[in-house]
Amino acid sequence: MSGEDLVQKGYRITGRVHGVFFRAWTQQVAEGLGIRGTVRNRGDGSVEAHALGSREALALFETRLGEGPAAARVEKVETLDSRDSLPAAPFRILPTAP
Repeated sequence: MSGEDLVQKGYRITGRVHGVFFRAWTQQVAEGLGIRGTVRNRGDGSVEAHALGSREALALFETRLGEGPAAARVEKVETLDSRDSLPAAPFRILPTAP
């Protein structure tokens, strides 16, 4: 995959997404799709993810974020502008943001 084939997006996920292993699940999904990036809890109760991958992988990633792990109840997945510098690999879980 060339650099031209890569797309970067951010996501804000709301609903019952804290305390249900959402970040670890997101990390597993991303790694399975060959996506690199980060995920973190937000102080407002949401989860924020930034991802870099192919358009196809990110489309599937966004769909999966809308489903969430079994214990979660996702209400909304909002796409965000993402200009964060992302790790080369692997997909990382970051500390909670304010």
